[in-house]
Amino acid sequence: MRAQDIETLVSVGRPTLAADATFAIFATSRPDVAANRDVGQLWRVELPAGTLTRMTRGVSDSSPQLSPTDASVAFLRADAKGKPQVYVVAATGGEPVQTSDAPLGVSSFGWSPAGDSIAFVARVAEPGRYGDVEGLDASAEAPRHITSIRWHANGLGYTGDRPAHVFIVDAPDLDAEPFYEAAPAVVDANSPAPEKRVLQNLPRQLTFGMASHAGVVFSEDGTEILTVPDLAESTRRDLRSRLIAVAVDGTGEREIVGLEARLSIGDVAIAHDGGIALLAHELPRSDVDFVAPMVGLWAVDEGAPRRLTDATLDLGEVGSHVTCIDGGFLVQDRTHGRLRLVKISATGDAEEVLGGNVEVTAHAAAAGTVVVAVQGQDSYGELVAIEGGEARTLTSFGAAAGSAGIVVPRELTIEARDGYPVHGWVATPAGDGPFPVILQIHGGPYASYGIHLFDETQVLVDAGYAVVYCNPRGSAGYGREHGLSIRGQMGTVDFADVIDFLDAAMAADSRLDSERVGVMGGSYGGYLTAWIIAHDHRFAAAIVERGFLDPVSFQGTSDIGTFFGDEYVGVDTAAMIRQSPMAVVEEVSTPTFVVHSELDFRCPLEQATRYFSALKRNGVDAEMLIFPGENHELTRAGQPRHRVQRFEAVLAWWARYLPAQ
Repeated sequence: MRAQDIETLVSVGRPTLAADATFAIFATSRPDVAANRDVGQLWRVELPAGTLTRMTRGVSDSSPQLSPTDASVAFLRADAKGKPQVYVVAATGGEPVQTSDAPLGVSSFGWSPAGDSIAFVARVAEPGRYGDVEGLDASAEAPRHITSIRWHANGLGYTGDRPAHVFIVDAPDLDAEPFYEAAPAVVDANSPAPEKRVLQNLPRQLTFGMASHAGVVFSEDGTEILTVPDLAESTRRDLRSRLIAVAVDGTGEREIVGLEARLSIGDVAIAHDGGIALLAHELPRSDVDFVAPMVGLWAVDEGAPRRLTDATLDLGEVGSHVTCIDGGFLVQDRTHGRLRLVKISATGDAEEVLGGNVEVTAHAAAAGTVVVAVQGQDSYGELVAIEGGEARTLTSFGAAAGSAGIVVPRELTIEARDGYPVHGWVATPAGDGPFPVILQIHGGPYASYGIHLFDETQVLVDAGYAVVYCNPRGSAGYGREHGLSIRGQMGTVDFADVIDFLDAAMAADSRLDSERVGVMGGSYGGYLTAWIIAHDHRFAAAIVERGFLDPVSFQGTSDIGTFFGDEYVGVDTAAMIRQSPMAVVEEVSTPTFVVHSELDFRCPLEQATRYFSALKRNGVDAEMLIFPGENHELTRAGQPRHRVQRFEAVLAWWARYLPAQ
């Protein structure tokens, strides 16, 4: 797989399934280098036949939801200004009708039970900002008066002056006469002014104030909209959530889950019996106790929420959600580099629905049929139907990636120096070697490598490198204790695990050249890379990307600096320095390539520039690459041209210091 082949990585979004399970609709997305953006449309698949039809021809259509009658589907599409808006189209296809016109775009939406209205969340700009005044440049706006400890977010920027609010709008009548803008009319002084035509289907704002809201779900009777309001803390961060119900008629709101429940809430769904289901985790030690949270499924009937799943299940993968079915729920469980689909009964019993070598990224169910979006070892995204307990793949999007040349990694579990099992993979080029070796380290740290097709590994293998990567202590998917292992001890057992895995992988395969080794990682992986090259000098070169490099300055610059470092490295200055790559930068002699994004507010640019400056002062062969307009998600969701250019720069660095030929 070459850098340009990222265009073959077709991802499949969350499907929506007709009530009688006769068809499903889903969206795809892929990077397009020429367009320099991710592109995608809606698809319809007939069941059980599997006939596939492209429904829409937009540039970036996503997030389809069928109406309760299955007659139409709402989805998000970028408007002329590039802002995502709600559109509605007949489920059989046709011309979509724009239903929202939010100046800053729509982030999420949901149908009412009757199908006569749509609720959505959109940010509302403070007057005089974000294009509110035509011709007013951002640099000429009034100063921002910030009083909350949380004021910006990666991928967004300032947050306090554009809170996200809940709106409701009537669903469009797809058979009605279209709306026509009135043409200018010439009138004389004695004629009445022409009546101005105004679009009648205007949204109503239901929430106000400085709190932002996440998600919208209608109550069973359609009289309320459930949403999770954010907190605007003034002094200390608080990750606890509230769940409120906002009256559709605008008469107010009521609290369903309060702060006293000590839950951090993710997805919200309405069960078939009218009850409420939550994906959430507890905050037992403090208001920011987020490390290794072991997200679970909770039910809210009457009184306090009750947990349905135990701590052996981890339902916290990014994008995880609840699908309500008769007698229970479908959720994704993260385990050993896989995401399996599990059915949870109303009493908390768990039963696997789809497992094996897949990562289930989304799901829907109706009439005894389940459709799931999955990633696999040879595909970035497919749609699978499960009928009568049998799984059947309905799409073949992975064929394009397969034609680009895919290597299936070898799975490996080793014993670390203290006997602890470390699980990971080794990907090698074809042939007898010897191959130079690159140790890859994932971010998080409470995240994990998985079995899905991973472009970062495939591009390196295509260039002639063996790639070694694992899930050390601190990673997700191996239980709570595994995830908690490095709290207050970063750079200890995690460091030992990746080094021991590397050594064991090279010892097990003579094709891996232990004399030619490099190391690279991003975010927490950037942290551990920087930590490794200060303590182990065997590496020919290193790449430190978007790294968490100085816990002290991170506290006041990152969008998560108000709690991330507190929980992982502590608040004591001595403890922070003891776990800081910046504090041991003088020990580095390895040639180092520092890669960062200009608008990264998760691991801010100052983390990279200060680290790079220290390397140069110490005489280390170091270079830095900064991507304009990109944030922390460059390698996953950046502009396709930048993603290709990054691959080219990475390969050029390795070709210089760790040549494959």
